[in-house]
Amino acid sequence: MLVSSVCGNKWLTDLTSTVGYDSIIQHLNDGRKNCKEFEDFLKERATIEEKYGKELINLTKKKPCGQTELNTLKRALEVDGVGQSHIQLAQTLREEARKMEDFREKQKRHQKKLELVMDAIHKNRNLQYKKTVEAKRLYEQRCRDKDEAEQAVHRNANLVTQKQQEKLFVKLAQSKSALEDSDRQYQLNVGALEKIREEWQNEHTKACEFLETQEYERINYFRNALWLHLNQLSQECVQSDERYEETRRSLEMCSIEKDIEFFVNFRKTGSMPPAPVIYENYYNTQRNTTSTRNQAPAPGIGR
Repeated sequence: MLVSSVCGNKWLTDLTSTVGYDSIIQHLNDGRKNCKEFEDFLKERATIEEKYGKELINLTKKKPCGQTELNTLKRALEVDGVGQSHIQLAQTLREEARKMEDFREKQKRHQKKLELVMDAIHKNRNLQYKKTVEAKRLYEQRCRDKDEAEQAVHRNANLVTQKQQEKLFVKLAQSKSALEDSDRQYQLNVGALEKIREEWQNEHTKACEFLETQEYERINYFRNALWLHLNQLSQECVQSDERYEETRRSLEMCSIEKDIEFFVNFRKTGSMPPAPVIYENYYNTQRNTTSTRNQAPAPGIGR
């Protein structure tokens, strides 16, 4: 089937003077296939992001970094959340994939309804065309039959009997009657075909306009979906960098002196150093002990 530019469809007149209806349908199907491929891409990317995010979270649990650090450096190491941001991105991508699927299926349903209408009109048009071709064939055959009957009358006017001549006139009359019937039937079929052709052209024009609108919406939706996808990836990078920036700010606030002082205060055992251990001479110690005993007062003295 051919769609002429007289349909007034900008899509068609901008591209070519005549576009096949089947080519348009194939183009739209290819467009939905592209949307399906992007939908599958989003799902796969979501799976990757989710897996990566979970692995990051598991990494921080299985391989913790700086567990024994204290004070300001410890607070810097506690800043995290990058893994969770990737999991959130995965959820967002799955939601966008679902929206793409809904949009694609919606367009598919609308196009299917249109195709059913157009297929019915096309089949009706083809059927009427075959009837018209057959009516034309019969009409042309009746014309030849009538011409042959007339020629037979003229050719045998003076060569046959009265009775034979009457038979020729009867055959001529019958051929003229059959010709009139076939001519009338042929004209009726041509009129019916023209009516169906006009209906088909009107519906085809509407179909072209509708399909062009669908393609416009699809390209616009697909373009916006791609734009949004890139924004989401950029946003995830920004969020990750914000978390890294939090860590950087915490590291800027890290004070080596304060951390050392915190350790000393946290682990100290007292405020005074232990007394020094002095040397004690054994003999001097014994003499001192004996002298002390001798100087001790006798019981009762000094009362």
